[in-house]
Amino acid sequence: MKPFEPHGAAEGSTSEPRSDSPDPIEACAEHILGSLGEDIDRDGLRETPMRYARVMRELTQGYDQDPDAVLQSAMFDCSYDEMVIVKDIEVFSLCEHHMLPFFGRMHIAYIPQKKVIGLSKTARIVDIFARRLQIQERLTQQVAETIQGAIQPAGVGVVCEAQHLCMMMRGVEKQHSATITSAMLGVFRDNPKTREEFLALVSNGGRH
Repeated sequence: MKPFEPHGAAEGSTSEPRSDSPDPIEACAEHILGSLGEDIDRDGLRETPMRYARVMRELTQGYDQDPDAVLQSAMFDCSYDEMVIVKDIEVFSLCEHHMLPFFGRMHIAYIPQKKVIGLSKTARIVDIFARRLQIQERLTQQVAETIQGAIQPAGVGVVCEAQHLCMMMRGVEKQHSATITSAMLGVFRDNPKTREEFLALVSNGGRH
């Protein structure tokens, strides 16, 4: 590994990382701050590596959670066979390319075949996949495929609309751009009328 070489530090600053950090994420955060020329012992930064390690584990806790196990605990027999929609589920995730946040909302629909999912678990599945390093396209697909595999409905439709700070804060710096992704399985892919009904109900015009 290339030796640590801080640059641009103010005279008298302590930019060398502390070597006694037992947490590898915390140690890396110290290294980054020192590489930027910061004094990691000043008041505002003294606890920052610890906070960073804690928040990164919180924002990526989905790696330690099993979405299939969550759904297995909340599947119920039901003869209802019309569309079920849970809309405007808040989504917060980290883009795996720059590790900057993207955020927005997700709409999920499915047409049951003898089984339904507890409503809160639908949102929980979103959180499990969102609390990982992600791209929006994969996040959308993972949610749809997990629900399809768990209860084998006639179909699943998922739409996600999000804003990405990697486009807003850096690079092209487009402040008002939004990215929309969709995953359509079963009848939502094969039947245009079913797909159109779903999209109409989750659009702004479908609000009550």
